[in-house]
This record gives sequence, structure tokens and C-alpha cells, in this order.
Amino acid sequence: MKLKHELWTDIGDDVPDYTFCLAGAHGNDARALLSPSAKLIWTVEAGSHFEAMSAYYEFMGWGEYTTDHEWDRQPYPEEWSH
Repeated sequence: MKLKHELWTDIGDDVPDYTFCLAGAHGNDARALLSPSAKLIWTVEAGSHFEAMSAYYEFMGWGEYTTDHEWDRQPYPEEWSH
């Protein structure tokens, strides 16, 4: 199962801030922190946090995403798709 993720940009102090979060209800708290002028700039579907962050790092040109946390590689729970 894959979940959609969103990348938002929000200009604060003339410097772009980025918010990468789950789409839908699971990202509501993160999106609530955005200003009304924030813009959705990219979406990706991923089956785990690691997969999502790897795609995000590639999109941003930051190199390879790494983690020491095994939970990071676990598939998202099936119940999150509802």
C-alpha cells in the first residue's frame, strides 16, 4: 500500500520554508501550520517513511536519505489508507 505525500512551500522572511507531509487527514496538523499563501509544489506516493524521504531528498537534490531507525523502513499500516 502506498500513501500520497505532499511538499508545500511557504515564504517566510523572504526565505522559502518547506513542509513535507502526508496528504489527506494524516497531514492535517502539518498543513494547519502553513500560511494562506503556501503552495503545493510536488506530490509522491510511497509505501514507507523511508521511501517517501528518499524521494523527497532526491527531489530536493540533497543526496541519499539515510536512517538508523528500523521503523523508518516498515510499510505504512494498512488502516492508514482509510
